[in-house]
Amino acid sequence: MTKLSVNINKIATLRNSRGGDVPNVLKAAKDIEGFGAEGITVHPRPDERHIRYQDVRDLAPVVTTEFNIEGNPIKQFIDLVLENKPTQVTLVPDAEDAITSNAGWDAIKHKDFLVEVIKEFKQNGIRTSIFVDPNPKMVEAAVNTGTDRVELYTEAFAEKYAQGNENGILPYVECAKVAQEVGLGINAGHDLSLKNIKFFKDNIPGLLEVSIGHALIAESLYEGLESVINQYLSLLK
Repeated sequence: MTKLSVNINKIATLRNSRGGDVPNVLKAAKDIEGFGAEGITVHPRPDERHIRYQDVRDLAPVVTTEFNIEGNPIKQFIDLVLENKPTQVTLVPDAEDAITSNAGWDAIKHKDFLVEVIKEFKQNGIRTSIFVDPNPKMVEAAVNTGTDRVELYTEAFAEKYAQGNENGILPYVECAKVAQEVGLGINAGHDLSLKNIKFFKDNIPGLLEVSIGHALIAESLYEGLESVINQYLSLLK
């Protein structure tokens, strides 16, 4: 079964909008795990506009499933990951002012940098994944960075699927096949939702994990967090 990792950034955004500690990020993570999710994802950014660096430190000893920390590997981020040693680190080349992640790595252009960073994480026992666009050449190049997995950036698929164009899955199928050929694990994330997750999962061979935050939290406003998580788990089986 493809694992569901829930990104809790939006819960932190809601907390930060009012100040204080409601909703409580730690309780949310524990509840999400209790509802059956197999992982917790956070994406701290330098301005701490949602998940704060201290949240990561507080979550590390609490999360009992897979803990995935995403982010741009600037020094502050690297130090945070090495300090807390999550199950997985997902490297994302997002600018500091980016509203959300909007592009994958050029694994050819940034190979030397990625090799250096990934080596340090793997020496500390942390599984690595890099965020890539649905370009088979980038997946093929990713293996030369030493990464364990790639995370396919799924916004393009989600947009086309919403328009009724199922052919938007084709580049992802090709990427997944390339990843399997070169020995890379496959994760996916961005704009996946209850509406498109089953189609995506059913068509992507070897899909190990999906990371879902914005859609899942938005859907939970109407149907409740436990109900929505159970729906995702059912669709991913």
